[in-house]
Amino acid sequence: MTVLLVILAVAGIGVFGFIGVYNGLIKLRNQVKNAWAQIDVQLKRRHDLIPNLIETAKGYMTHERETLESITQARSKAMGAEGVGNKSKAEGALSGAMSKFFLVVENYPDLKANQNFLALQEELTSTENKIAFSRQAYNDQILFLNNKIQMFPSNLIANMFNFKEEEFFEIEDSKERETPKVDFS
Repeated sequence: MTVLLVILAVAGIGVFGFIGVYNGLIKLRNQVKNAWAQIDVQLKRRHDLIPNLIETAKGYMTHERETLESITQARSKAMGAEGVGNKSKAEGALSGAMSKFFLVVENYPDLKANQNFLALQEELTSTENKIAFSRQAYNDQILFLNNKIQMFPSNLIANMFNFKEEEFFEIEDSKERETPKVDFS
């Protein structure tokens, strides 16, 4: 009788352990989806701000049509990108186009003093900071999920229920990884 109780207790512990690991994997997968949704919200906000910034700048930057068009094209590609890898690459290209734009803006003192432009630039800077924070939070959740999927014994349950490792949101453009050079000459 005691042997039967021990067997039932061990089996019960095993079942509860299995359920705990499975529920942990579900929780992590949902946290990854939530973190991605937060990035998506900030990227949409960024995409919505860019046309207003361009419209404000158009009147001042009559000779910079190519720069403005490159931002518009990069924005369109970023909005249409699907999947983490493609989205990351497209957003890196958009960041590069925006950096070039802000360098060109330096040549237009009237534009830099325009209150609408300054307000939009501040909003965009704030949004960029939120995107960076959201990317970090997303990558943290990916790390937790991927670790759980790879580690024993949760990897056995992950394989049984087809949990897949997720892709990190990484900077694709090597120019974004370079340290900016400051030159006061």
